[in-house]
Amino acid sequence: MEPMADRNAETAALTAAAEVIGAPLEQVHGKLSAVLGGIVAHRASAELSGGRAHSPFTAHGEPDLAGRVTGSELAAIADGVRAGRPWQGQARIAGDERPVLAVSGAGDGDATARGALLVLVRTEDAPVPEADAATVQAFWDLVTGHLDRFSTEAVPGPLAPSRTAAGERARAVAELGEAHAAALTALLGVLRSRALDDTAARAHATELAVTSLVELRAEAERDQAVTEEPADQAFARLAQSLRPLLSHGPVRLELGPPGDSRPLAADVAHAARAVVRAVVLAVLEQHPLDRVHVGWQIGDGGVHGSPGTELRATVRDDGPGDLTRDAVAVHRVGERLAALGGRLDVDAVPGWGSTVTAVLPLGTPEAAPGDPLAVLGAREREVLTRLARGHRNRAIAQELQISESTVKFHVANILSKLSVSTRGEAAALAHTLRAA
Repeated sequence: MEPMADRNAETAALTAAAEVIGAPLEQVHGKLSAVLGGIVAHRASAELSGGRAHSPFTAHGEPDLAGRVTGSELAAIADGVRAGRPWQGQARIAGDERPVLAVSGAGDGDATARGALLVLVRTEDAPVPEADAATVQAFWDLVTGHLDRFSTEAVPGPLAPSRTAAGERARAVAELGEAHAAALTALLGVLRSRALDDTAARAHATELAVTSLVELRAEAERDQAVTEEPADQAFARLAQSLRPLLSHGPVRLELGPPGDSRPLAADVAHAARAVVRAVVLAVLEQHPLDRVHVGWQIGDGGVHGSPGTELRATVRDDGPGDLTRDAVAVHRVGERLAALGGRLDVDAVPGWGSTVTAVLPLGTPEAAPGDPLAVLGAREREVLTRLARGHRNRAIAQELQISESTVKFHVANILSKLSVSTRGEAAALAHTLRAA
C-alpha cells in the first residue's frame, strides 16, 4: 500500500495545480510563483510567451527586481533552454547576473511552439535538486498546456483589446527607441566636432555611443521578435500542423505560401492559423474530396471600407460544392475573425467545389470609446440622474440630504467634466447614453 505521507503530498500537489489553472488568466502567473516558492526559493519569476501579444512577458515578485526584467533578457535566456529540460545557472536578468532556474514549455500548440519560458530568479547559488527542477517543469507544462487551450480555442472576447494594447505597446517602444537613437546620434555629432581638443576622450566617447546604438537596435529587434512573427514563418507553422490531418488519407494538400516575410502581430498569426485549421476540418467532412488548397496572401484592400493592408487566408477544395457557412460556424470561426475586425466569405458552387476566404486586417484597431460619464464621481452621477429627470436644485438637495450650494457645486463640476454649457445639454447627454 502507498504510504500515507506520499498520498498526502500528491493530494497537496494536485490541489495546488488546480488552484493555479483555475485562477483567472491574469492571476495564473502569481499563483504559480507562490506555489513554486515552496519548491524553489526565488525572489521573482518571469514569463515569456509569444502567444499573448498584449503581454508577451510578465514578471512577478519583488517590485525592485520584477519591475526591471525585460523581454530581451528573457529572449536571450530562451535561446539556451530546450523544451522539457530545465536549465539552471547564471544569467543576465533585471540588469545583472543572477542565479536562475529556467524551464520551457513542452507543448506543441501556438502558445508554446515558440518556447514559452518561465524563469525563476533564485535566492541562492546552490544547484536545485533534479527532482525539484522536474517538479517545476511539470507545473510549467501544465500551465502552458492550459494556456495553449485558450490559444487554440481562441476565445474571441479578449482578442480585440489585446490587439489594441499590442499596437499601443509597439508604438511606445518605437517612440522610445527613436528618442534614444536621436539622443545618441546628437551625442555623436557633438563628440565628432572639430571644436573639441581632447582627441582621446572624444574617441572613447564615440566608441561608447556607437556601442550603445548597436545594443539599442539589437534589443529593439529582440523585442519585436517576441510580439511579431514573419508571415512566411507563420505559414510554415500552419503547414506543419495541417500535414498530419491529411497524411493518412486520400486527400492531397496543396500549399500557397504568402511569399512575404513582413511581420504579423502574434494574435493575427495565431487567429489565422486557428481559422484555417477549423475550415480545413470542416472541408474534410465532405465527400467526395480529392484536393484541398491552402494559401495566404498579403496585400492592400482594407476591411470595412478603411484603407490598409490585410491578410487573406484561402481554403479551396474540389468537393461537391455544398459547403455552408453553418458548417464552418461550428468552430466559431466567425467570432474569432470578428474579434479582430475580420470577415469570412464562403463561395460554394455545386459540382465545382468551395472557396472559403478569411480576411484579417493588419492595422491596429482603434480602442473602443470609454463611458463619457466615467469622469464623474459617485455623487455627481446621483446629481446628474436627478437633473436628467428635470429636478431643480432644491429638490435634488432634499432627496440627497445635502445643501443647495453643494448641489450647485456638483452641477458646475458636471458641466465642466462633460464639456457642456447648460443643464439641458447635460440632461440630454445622460438620456442619450442611457438609451444607448
